[in-house]
Amino acid sequence: MRADNSRHLAKAARSRAEQTRRRAVSTLRHLATTEQTITVSVLAQRAGVSRSWLYTQADLLAQIRAERPRRTTVPAVPARQAASDSSLRQRLQLAHQRIGELEADNQQLRHALAQALGDQRARHARDPLENRP
Repeated sequence: MRADNSRHLAKAARSRAEQTRRRAVSTLRHLATTEQTITVSVLAQRAGVSRSWLYTQADLLAQIRAERPRRTTVPAVPARQAASDSSLRQRLQLAHQRIGELEADNQQLRHALAQALGDQRARHARDPLENRP
């Protein structure tokens, strides 16, 4: 019968797990201190660990999520590209004007359609067989 060497395998697995965790933690600290964007993918790639393993580490995920809001910022629009208040008011006024024009066109078309349907109904009432095959 062979000797039970499973303790050596278990020891190696524990050692590998500790090294993996140390790499992930040190990489996370490095990313946080250098103010780089921190995501699961970035951390996994830089630390040399799998994303699926990171998702099993609740404390590391919590740290990633805690860092994310501080790092994620929307780039400001340069002052020369920002719309002024008067420009926005002008655009709003033009939009309201265009809406009014479209409403008037819509009302005119509804009236013309009603008139055409009324004329068609009157013709049909006078001669029911007209326009029939």
